[in-house]
Amino acid sequence: MGGSWGKKYKFMEHKEDSLFIKLIPYIDKYGILLLIAIMLLVLHLLQPDVFFSWRNITNIFKQISWQSMLALGVFMVIVTAGIDLSVGSILMLSLMALSISYRAGVPWYFVILVGPAVGMLCGLFNGLGITILRMPHPFIMTLCTLYIFRGFGNLISGGVPISGFGNQIRVIGNGKITLEWLYGEGSREYIPVSLIIIIIIYIIFGFFLNQTKTGKWIFAIGGNPEAARAAGINVNRILVLVYTLCGFLSGIGAIILVGRTNTGYPNAGLQSELDAIAAVIIGGASFFGGKGTVLGVFAGVFIMGLLRNGLNLMNVSVFWQQVLIGSIIILAVYLDVLRRQFGTRR
Repeated sequence: MGGSWGKKYKFMEHKEDSLFIKLIPYIDKYGILLLIAIMLLVLHLLQPDVFFSWRNITNIFKQISWQSMLALGVFMVIVTAGIDLSVGSILMLSLMALSISYRAGVPWYFVILVGPAVGMLCGLFNGLGITILRMPHPFIMTLCTLYIFRGFGNLISGGVPISGFGNQIRVIGNGKITLEWLYGEGSREYIPVSLIIIIIIYIIFGFFLNQTKTGKWIFAIGGNPEAARAAGINVNRILVLVYTLCGFLSGIGAIILVGRTNTGYPNAGLQSELDAIAAVIIGGASFFGGKGTVLGVFAGVFIMGLLRNGLNLMNVSVFWQQVLIGSIIILAVYLDVLRRQFGTRR
């Protein structure tokens, strides 16, 4: 009797297991689109008069504009099976550096180069520290530089916000392209300039990662670093490049943020690295490296933006938002573990 029950249980377990394995490719391919569709529907039902208004939709894109830069940088790092916890601090240091430059009277066309330049130097420092010092994991190096870069940002600014930027800089984060040609004269509909910047940069990096030899090497390192070395790929050089580009994108995010807020403030980017990591994992990238798409990253950032926007519209406490986002990261990583486990089993 007991033996028959045991066989029946094992059969049912195997059947359920097989069904889940069969669903994994569909979850990988269509899960993000399904999640976005469900969120759009739920948020529309909860806020029918506000959520789908042009003003709210464009506001979502403006809110995620600088975060999408951080997420794209973190994505490249995660593809190599690494992590960068310092992107928020790099953004803050870049932000304060370009703010001080502007206040010192540096021409605006040089000021907008300061952010990416400082970001690249910070990323280069991370990459060289990880490869030359042979840190056991990038987590350690970037956790240290999280404090170092934010400390430098406060030192050079004195911990004081700097505001009052010209239109040439503000247009990057807060500019509008009107759609009068489409909706008629006097129309209030517009496309944010920051959204155009996001699209251009994502297209460039999508091409870089998918169509160039270096981009393919980045995925190869994440898939199997030892095999990449055996194939003649200079792993350390590619890792330094990846962390440098990650810092560069944080610097771009700093320009967009200062343009949006018209202020360089010392607590900018605080804990934004967690949102970036969450967006990347939700977007389908694997913490184990070697997997993910640029489009998936943008979808992950958009989901995070939808979530925050919807919770703000419903007046949900910021503290509950932190609890929810932390839970989402746990769930996303757990699904990634299951996906890898069952994928390996196949």
